[in-house]
Amino acid sequence: MKRPRHFRRGVAILPSLFTTGNLFLGFWAIVKTLDGEFAEAAPLIGGAVVLDMLDGRIARLTGTQSAFGAELDSLADTVSFGVAPALLAYGWALNLVPRAGWLAAFLFLVCGVLRLARFNIQKNVVDSRFFVGLPIPAAAAHVAAIVLFVPEPSSLRLASALMLALVVTLALLMVATFRYHSFKGFDLRRRRRSISVLGIAVVFLLVALDPKIFLLVATSLYTLSGPGLYVLGLVRRRESSEPEPAAATEEPQAAP
Repeated sequence: MKRPRHFRRGVAILPSLFTTGNLFLGFWAIVKTLDGEFAEAAPLIGGAVVLDMLDGRIARLTGTQSAFGAELDSLADTVSFGVAPALLAYGWALNLVPRAGWLAAFLFLVCGVLRLARFNIQKNVVDSRFFVGLPIPAAAAHVAAIVLFVPEPSSLRLASALMLALVVTLALLMVATFRYHSFKGFDLRRRRRSISVLGIAVVFLLVALDPKIFLLVATSLYTLSGPGLYVLGLVRRRESSEPEPAAATEEPQAAP
């Protein structure tokens, strides 16, 4: 049965609606940050991350991927995951170290834009199971998770220095070449073993018990997973390249 043309047009515009929602939440997070309402700005960035994950999946499921959608997604990500978390980090803690603070926030934005540009030109030539460098939504989610965990702005220079170090680290990880799992192969429609279903249930349980701690731990582990996989790969390559010890041979005994 051939579907009506207006139906196909409606399906085609659906991913762009999610992308626009992502942009709206990012802009709203900026407004909340400028108003000093950090506890309300952080969840908005988290919501933008969810919409960013959905728009790509919906486009792939409906077969409505396009160059326009890809460009729109990148521009929305620049606002929601570049400008919004950079301003949030600066307003929450980095303003106590003004010069270094705004430079770190700008570095986060620049590295995020570079990460998006590299993704756009490499997405068809790299393994889709992995991202090259920390994805900008993950970096933004890490900043938002910290602010959500401690919503009151810090008045200690030590806390500002730690946030400064984190923002710079996230920025450098975005332009690094560490590989991060993309989870694009995860499909809920596939049959899964009972242990996988149990793991998913445990994740939902942890989110329900204390979402703030869970989000902070989850974002931290994902940020560390890139360097961790790199170190693990080095160890494995070193072990595989080491020559095996020669088997000991018995010397023939001299005849009496």
